[in-house]
Amino acid sequence: MTDTVASTGAGSDDGAPVSTGALLIRFTDQVGGLVRDEIAMAKLEIAEKGKRLGIGSGLLGAAAFLALYGLGALLVTAGLALALVLDGWLAALVVAGAIFLLAAILVVVGVTSLKNGASPVPTEAIDGAKQDLATVTKRGV
Repeated sequence: MTDTVASTGAGSDDGAPVSTGALLIRFTDQVGGLVRDEIAMAKLEIAEKGKRLGIGSGLLGAAAFLALYGLGALLVTAGLALALVLDGWLAALVVAGAIFLLAAILVVVGVTSLKNGASPVPTEAIDGAKQDLATVTKRGV
Protein backbone atom coordinates (compact mmCIF):
# COMPACT_ATOMS: atom_id res chain seq x y z
CA MET A 1 0.00 0.00 0.00
CA THR A 2 1.48 3.33 -1.04
CA ASP A 3 0.22 6.53 0.54
CA THR A 4 0.30 9.60 -1.65
CA VAL A 5 -0.36 13.22 -1.01
CA ALA A 6 -2.40 14.99 -3.66
CA SER A 7 -3.90 18.53 -3.50
CA THR A 8 -2.25 19.54 -0.19
CA GLY A 9 0.52 21.54 -1.76
CA ALA A 10 3.01 18.78 -1.03
CA GLY A 11 3.08 17.34 -4.52
CA SER A 12 5.97 17.38 -6.93
CA ASP A 13 6.75 20.26 -9.27
CA ASP A 14 4.85 18.68 -12.13
CA GLY A 15 1.66 18.30 -10.06
CA ALA A 16 1.98 14.57 -9.50
CA PRO A 17 1.30 13.30 -6.00
CA VAL A 18 4.33 12.53 -3.83
CA SER A 19 4.50 9.39 -1.71
CA THR A 20 4.69 9.55 2.04
CA GLY A 21 8.10 7.92 1.91
CA ALA A 22 9.40 10.65 -0.41
CA LEU A 23 7.99 13.31 1.92
CA LEU A 24 9.63 11.61 4.88
CA ILE A 25 12.98 11.53 3.08
CA ARG A 26 12.62 15.22 2.17
CA PHE A 27 11.71 16.03 5.77
CA THR A 28 14.72 14.19 7.23
CA ASP A 29 17.04 15.87 4.70
CA GLN A 30 15.69 19.30 5.64
CA VAL A 31 15.92 18.61 9.38
CA GLY A 32 19.48 17.32 8.93
CA GLY A 33 20.41 20.47 7.03
CA LEU A 34 18.80 22.61 9.71
CA VAL A 35 20.74 20.83 12.46
CA ARG A 36 24.02 21.24 10.53
CA ASP A 37 23.30 24.95 10.06
CA GLU A 38 22.55 25.40 13.76
CA ILE A 39 25.78 23.62 14.71
CA ALA A 40 27.77 25.82 12.31
CA MET A 41 26.16 28.92 13.81
CA ALA A 42 27.00 27.70 17.33
CA LYS A 43 30.65 27.15 16.32
CA LEU A 44 30.89 30.69 14.91
CA GLU A 45 29.31 32.17 18.03
CA ILE A 46 31.67 30.29 20.35
CA ALA A 47 34.67 31.39 18.25
CA GLU A 48 33.55 35.03 18.44
CA LYS A 49 33.05 34.89 22.21
CA GLY A 50 36.41 33.15 22.65
CA LYS A 51 38.10 35.91 20.65
CA ARG A 52 36.56 38.58 22.91
CA LEU A 53 37.64 36.66 26.02
CA GLY A 54 41.17 36.39 24.63
CA ILE A 55 41.38 40.11 23.91
CA GLY A 56 40.09 40.98 27.39
CA SER A 57 42.57 38.61 29.02
CA GLY A 58 45.42 40.06 26.98
CA LEU A 59 44.48 43.60 28.02
CA LEU A 60 44.38 42.59 31.68
CA GLY A 61 47.80 40.96 31.29
CA ALA A 62 49.15 44.16 29.72
CA ALA A 63 47.66 46.17 32.59
CA ALA A 64 49.36 43.93 35.15
CA PHE A 65 52.65 44.25 33.26
CA LEU A 66 52.38 48.05 33.22
CA ALA A 67 51.39 48.07 36.90
CA LEU A 68 54.64 46.29 37.71
CA TYR A 69 56.56 48.96 35.79
CA GLY A 70 54.56 51.57 37.69
CA LEU A 71 55.56 49.99 40.96
CA GLY A 72 59.20 50.05 39.84
CA ALA A 73 58.88 53.71 38.88
CA LEU A 74 57.24 54.45 42.20
CA LEU A 75 60.12 52.80 44.03
CA VAL A 76 62.60 54.80 41.99
CA THR A 77 60.58 57.89 42.88
CA ALA A 78 60.85 57.13 46.56
CA GLY A 79 64.60 56.63 46.23
CA LEU A 80 65.03 59.88 44.32
CA ALA A 81 62.84 61.70 46.84
CA LEU A 82 65.15 60.64 49.60
CA ALA A 83 68.33 61.42 47.65
CA LEU A 84 67.22 64.74 46.26
CA VAL A 85 64.63 66.87 47.80
CA LEU A 86 62.71 68.21 44.84
CA ASP A 87 63.54 68.05 41.15
CA GLY A 88 64.24 64.42 40.22
CA TRP A 89 61.61 62.74 42.31
CA LEU A 90 58.85 65.01 41.06
CA ALA A 91 59.60 64.02 37.48
CA ALA A 92 59.73 60.32 38.39
CA LEU A 93 56.42 60.66 40.27
CA VAL A 94 54.75 62.14 37.19
CA VAL A 95 56.03 59.22 35.09
CA ALA A 96 54.77 56.70 37.65
CA GLY A 97 51.38 58.39 37.75
CA ALA A 98 51.11 58.24 33.96
CA ILE A 99 51.98 54.52 33.93
CA PHE A 100 49.36 53.78 36.60
CA LEU A 101 46.79 55.85 34.71
CA LEU A 102 47.46 53.82 31.56
CA ALA A 103 47.20 50.57 33.54
CA ALA A 104 43.85 51.70 35.00
CA ILE A 105 42.51 52.46 31.52
CA LEU A 106 43.58 49.01 30.29
CA VAL A 107 41.92 47.36 33.31
CA VAL A 108 38.61 49.09 32.58
CA VAL A 109 38.73 48.18 28.89
CA GLY A 110 39.78 44.59 29.65
CA VAL A 111 37.09 44.01 32.29
CA THR A 112 34.45 45.43 29.95
CA SER A 113 35.62 43.11 27.18
CA LEU A 114 35.50 40.11 29.53
CA LYS A 115 31.98 40.98 30.68
CA ASN A 116 30.76 41.24 27.07
CA GLY A 117 32.07 37.78 26.19
CA ALA A 118 31.74 36.13 29.59
CA SER A 119 29.50 33.21 28.65
CA PRO A 120 31.01 30.81 26.11
CA VAL A 121 27.57 29.21 25.65
CA PRO A 122 26.22 29.82 22.12
CA THR A 123 22.97 31.47 23.29
CA GLU A 124 21.99 32.76 19.85
CA ALA A 125 22.31 29.31 18.29
CA ILE A 126 20.34 27.73 21.13
CA ASP A 127 17.57 30.31 20.74
CA GLY A 128 17.49 29.65 16.99
CA ALA A 129 17.23 25.90 17.56
CA LYS A 130 14.39 26.44 20.06
CA GLN A 131 12.54 28.59 17.52
CA ASP A 132 13.04 25.95 14.84
CA LEU A 133 11.74 23.25 17.19
CA ALA A 134 8.72 25.38 18.10
CA THR A 135 7.98 25.97 14.42
CA VAL A 136 8.17 22.27 13.61
CA THR A 137 6.02 21.23 16.57
CA LYS A 138 3.50 24.02 15.92
CA ARG A 139 2.86 22.73 12.39
CA GLY A 140 2.31 19.24 13.77
CA VAL A 141 5.12 17.66 11.77
